[in-house]
Amino acid sequence: MQKLPTNWSKSDDAFVENAIRRGATRRELLQIMLAGGAAVATAGLAIGRADQAIAATPTSGGALKAAGWSSSIADTLDPAKASTTTDYVRICTFYNRLSVLDEKGTPQMELAESIDSKDAKTWTIKLRKGVTFHSGKTLTSADVIFSLKRHQDPAIGSKVAKVVAQLKDFKAVDDLTLEIVLEAPNADLPSILALHHLMIVAEGTTDFNAGNGTGPFVKEVFEPGVRSIGTKNKSYWKSSLPHVDSVEFFAIVDDNARANALLSGDVHLAGQISPRSRRLVESMPGFVMTQASAGNYTNLNIRLDMAPGDKKDFVDGMKHLVNREQIVKAALRGYGQIGNDQPISPANRYHDASLQPKAFDPDKAKFLINKAGLLNQTIPVIASDAAAFSVEMAGMIQASASQIGLKLDVQRVASDGYWNNYWLKSPIHFGNIDPRPTPDILFSLFYTSNAAWNESRYKSDHFDSLLLEARGMLDEGKRHEIYNQLQSMVADEAGTIIPAYLSSVDAMSEKVKGYTSSPFGGLMGGTFAEYIWLAA
Repeated sequence: MQKLPTNWSKSDDAFVENAIRRGATRRELLQIMLAGGAAVATAGLAIGRADQAIAATPTSGGALKAAGWSSSIADTLDPAKASTTTDYVRICTFYNRLSVLDEKGTPQMELAESIDSKDAKTWTIKLRKGVTFHSGKTLTSADVIFSLKRHQDPAIGSKVAKVVAQLKDFKAVDDLTLEIVLEAPNADLPSILALHHLMIVAEGTTDFNAGNGTGPFVKEVFEPGVRSIGTKNKSYWKSSLPHVDSVEFFAIVDDNARANALLSGDVHLAGQISPRSRRLVESMPGFVMTQASAGNYTNLNIRLDMAPGDKKDFVDGMKHLVNREQIVKAALRGYGQIGNDQPISPANRYHDASLQPKAFDPDKAKFLINKAGLLNQTIPVIASDAAAFSVEMAGMIQASASQIGLKLDVQRVASDGYWNNYWLKSPIHFGNIDPRPTPDILFSLFYTSNAAWNESRYKSDHFDSLLLEARGMLDEGKRHEIYNQLQSMVADEAGTIIPAYLSSVDAMSEKVKGYTSSPFGGLMGGTFAEYIWLAA
């Protein structure tokens, strides 16, 4: 091995990096560098820089295995019907969107080269050239129009039908250009098009089990409720991606089992590690954890159209029965921020920090619930591990209720089937909401009068009209004022109690490189398979 020059400089970092890549040990390099006249500190820093450069250089190959936390026989590869993180991971694996959001939540182009408008109502979208589906079909504007319009077909049952309803007219200008006219101006369209549900599928697709998209992996196996396997798309239009040869994704619902699968080497990456498992992972060498505060939350939903939620005093009393500080400290082990019963988290620039959460006040809660005539009744509350931390939250709320004479019958049900059988249906139950990029999307999905996922059946014509007004407003100051008003309305009037905004913590082998945060939350918002690589 050659000797380093006596006058060491940063230009010689390349020599150190190449030596490490060829197998030189740190000890050998240190000896050579010292012999060449480098100081110990300089030599150490040079080796450190080389190590970092090597770690940051993607390597190709390997079979990636990752575990999420939710799964059911209703798992789907139809982007329009996706409803769980497991679904989002899979559609990110096989499909692409017109736009994506960077770490700061700013729209960036993906299948679209540009998304432009002069008035926020008429938009022109230009597509990338040479993009092909896994079937070999070339992407055209007809595919995009088909993909977006199918959300407006009631027979499809799209989860974002309400959001896409604002897209009024579609026109294919040519094979790579389309025009969309909205019902009313909406400056958020580039962000809306980054929704997971708005992945682009081939025109005429009716069978989605093939996962025929333009994405980084080609579907090899898809077993709903079990697993999926994708192999590297060798014709992917992003020529440098993906890095791994294959990705297998499945759910391990039990928190401890998911952490143990990581520690035993059964998976490289485990999503949403619970607070009680984090200490175990932290105590073991060879593993790292990453925390994302993107605005996801677990909420207690009280349906306003069913007893006991049809009595406002009961709902208001329950909001004062939730010890939010205790939930953050004990249930979340500090990995979260206190919530104020509305969905716009501190991670969002429109969050109203002046809106104070309801104070933990058992006496006031007792007064209100007694006023509703429900203090001595037994009230069922449905919780499940499917809704992260809901079991722990339910236990804490139950303990507070018992102190004022309220009997909450916490019923812990299985994760499998929870979202189909209990969520949105039971009078009092928990939800678990993933981050969304804009206030308009969050309010439209969960709080407008006809929203498909209106968890508490909150209905307000005034709320609906204010949201519509803010949607097309170009004055940021006035738009901010309206969003503040909407946050207050939800916090005071809806039956959704949001005690805390969660910090999603994913754990992984130290061999996993390239992991970054996402405004869509943990597992890089579902996109991890495309970007990470496995170090040797």
